[in-house]
Amino acid sequence: MDFIFVIVLGALWGSFANVCIFRLPLNKGVVAGRSFCFQCKKKIYWYDNIPVISFVILSGKCRKCKNKISPQYLLVEILSTLGFFLIYFIYGLTTTTFFLIILSVGFIIIFFIDLKHFIIPNSLTFPLMILGFLKSFDPNLNSLFPNYVNSLIGGLFGYGIIWSIIFFYKQLRKKEGMGLGDAKLLSVIGFWFGWIAIPFVIFISSIIALFSVIPSLIKKSKNMSSQIPFGPFLILGCLGFIIFKNEYQFLLFG
Repeated sequence: MDFIFVIVLGALWGSFANVCIFRLPLNKGVVAGRSFCFQCKKKIYWYDNIPVISFVILSGKCRKCKNKISPQYLLVEILSTLGFFLIYFIYGLTTTTFFLIILSVGFIIIFFIDLKHFIIPNSLTFPLMILGFLKSFDPNLNSLFPNYVNSLIGGLFGYGIIWSIIFFYKQLRKKEGMGLGDAKLLSVIGFWFGWIAIPFVIFISSIIALFSVIPSLIKKSKNMSSQIPFGPFLILGCLGFIIFKNEYQFLLFG
């Protein structure tokens, strides 16, 4: 019964994440206003807005105009549901689960906004920074999280290293290389997981980003100066750190 509740909760938050992904880049409120079809502009009734289920029943189309609905909506809801389930399955009913669920929703929203719009809203990164630091004062923290000293160092280190890359790249190439949104996102990761996570996340995210653009470079649809959203890769790097944290620490400290 607990797992059913967690799955339903994950799907509902996935639906809310979709609202944020669409509205935040447009500076629209995420609470007020009903969802509507982008093609016919008709409002979507509640029974056509049930996470995952409605998309499957309607075959990914608007009931009224039959316009195709982006599969991203289904993907986000599935990712949120799966995230809630896995976090609860691993950590149970704990404060760690509570914090990771909040972070997972924030990361999903950031992932898809940056992927499409090449921006990472401050309205997401700043609250996550604050929460990441405040939670470090909890004396009953899971070993996944750092104490407040390491959290503070991690947040400053994460922001500082991306800021430095931006600064020196601009001095050398006379143009922007990365955005401050990436610096803030890496700062979020530092506040949540400490300074030790930063080198791992930068290395893994860079490797994933490199392999993702190689096909485009070969096809010449992109060049080395082409803009790519780096936020999603930082998030994937952070996920890798969470999964392999123990092995990484053993490799560093024995």
